[in-house]
Amino acid sequence: MQVINKPGYLRLEKDKLNKKVKEAKKFLTECNLCPHDCRVNRKEALGFCRASDKVIISSYGPHFGEESPLVGKNGSGTIFFGYCNMRCVFCQNCELSFGGEGKAASNEELAEIMLTLQNHYSCHNINLVSPTHFVPNIMEALSLAAEKGLNLPLVYNCGGYENMETLSLLDGVIDIYMPDFKYHFVERGEKYSKVKDYPQKVKQALKEMDRQVGGLKTDERGIAYKGLIIRHLMLPGGLEDTKEILKFIKEQLSSDCLVNLMDQYYPAHQAFEFKEISKRLTSGEYKEALLFAKDLGLRLAQ
Repeated sequence: MQVINKPGYLRLEKDKLNKKVKEAKKFLTECNLCPHDCRVNRKEALGFCRASDKVIISSYGPHFGEESPLVGKNGSGTIFFGYCNMRCVFCQNCELSFGGEGKAASNEELAEIMLTLQNHYSCHNINLVSPTHFVPNIMEALSLAAEKGLNLPLVYNCGGYENMETLSLLDGVIDIYMPDFKYHFVERGEKYSKVKDYPQKVKQALKEMDRQVGGLKTDERGIAYKGLIIRHLMLPGGLEDTKEILKFIKEQLSSDCLVNLMDQYYPAHQAFEFKEISKRLTSGEYKEALLFAKDLGLRLAQ
């Protein structure tokens, strides 16, 4: 099979990829993969995310509900991981993120899943959903899968709360970054996701992701092979927060990054404990935000 747009991990020298795998494994014994900086030995104790050193796979398969440049004809090859480094009170996948629903797997098994998504399902990419706390496992699985012929672009589908050291390790490995940008105002991150410094960390992370991969690039079929996609799920009553996020993207990031302004919020999990987000987003709020984004000239997902 001819690979026109070769993924970054295949462009790396084998020794360099193996070195990154070894460096990644060191995180597990004194974990600071994310900004919580728990410093626990994941083989013996649990940190904020509650994940051990074994990867938890909740489900995998072709997914057709992602952004169109990822889906194409055959779907995005999603792998949903258990646990998360955030505690969003409105999480629609709380069984996975809070409860760690799924099965423990070896890194070899994870590698075989990647190959299955490519060879059996013919997916257009490998879409790693909530991957941050399992980066060492993913890196080793990727190395094993690449030796067996994996040649799909990697999508890093995360909540945006990332550690710069981890992102540095992923430089040249991840082809498409797809972070959330949840909040611009500090108090919202603290209140709704139990993260005290979310805006600061997500802005640093987005700039680094943009430096690594730039704006979104697609092939002649319209399928993405490299670049940055930013998701923002609007919350009820959060219009001013949304506008600040959109302005940051316009002013600080590549003009051709893709922005998905999402209106599908509905109260889930613990959202009913917060009156202001215990309801759906209004059409008026979304229309005003969408018009604001268009006026800024952002490249918006269809």
